Amino acid sequence: MWSFNYVAGKTALRFMDGLTLGTFRIQLAALIILPFYFLNRSRAPLRARDLWTLSYLGFFLCLNQLFFTIGLSFTTSGHSAMILAMGPIIVLVFAHFLKLESLTAAKISGMTIACAGVSILATEQGLDIRHSATLAGDLLTLLATTSFACYVVLGKRVARQYDSISMNTVNLVASSLLLLPFTIRQAIHLDWGSVSWMGWVGLFYMAAISSVAAYTLFYWVLRFMEASRVAAVNYLQPIGALLVARAFLAEVPTRQLLAGGALILLGVYLAERGRG
Repeated sequence: MWSFNYVAGKTALRFMDGLTLGTFRIQLAALIILPFYFLNRSRAPLRARDLWTLSYLGFFLCLNQLFFTIGLSFTTSGHSAMILAMGPIIVLVFAHFLKLESLTAAKISGMTIACAGVSILATEQGLDIRHSATLAGDLLTLLATTSFACYVVLGKRVARQYDSISMNTVNLVASSLLLLPFTIRQAIHLDWGSVSWMGWVGLFYMAAISSVAAYTLFYWVLRFMEASRVAAVNYLQPIGALLVARAFLAEVPTRQLLAGGALILLGVYLAERGRG
């Protein structure tokens, strides 16, 4: 689901800017998931002490999806997917600072290799953000995966107590409320007539499939597995993203992308292996 999200995003970005797409995506996702929440008879009652936690998780979800969408408008699908694969590494770093995990030699080695891979991607077209075609998008995508890491580590604390639909609903509603002023502003300035049906289909996919369906499944898995193990799903996402981007967007992987991506995946693998 998340691998095809890059194609949907790139398609929708042909007709609207990243901020408009990002804000519309979250508002639409909140509207889509609310009926499922009220129809979910097995949902646990929301406790007041956890409602705040679930709400501020929406802040990190908001940052993750906004930075991802805006970043995608300035970089390629391949770069975006490979940088997002750094998620497990950043989760390990946060878990260490929260004293949930210790850093071993294997983890540090893996983190170093993965960071080297990101450096190769970031410098593919130079370090001048004004002239590099992808650096700005790469940096925004790195902020997106950092926000996602915060989201995963902090979400683990309440994931076992609530069903995945309740978790995702509160997060999305909180995000939509935070972004409501920006959404209204973007809606006023959007040239609605210039957005074709392809743009709306791309937006709907990002909201319904990526934000609602995929994140709900993600939360369900998070109830039963460690946070960094769950984040390791990113092993498969870059491969899928490269394949669908090549098929649907005609994006041809460069040598730097393949080399940097290989280092990132190797580094994440070694760091994850070091957990054992």
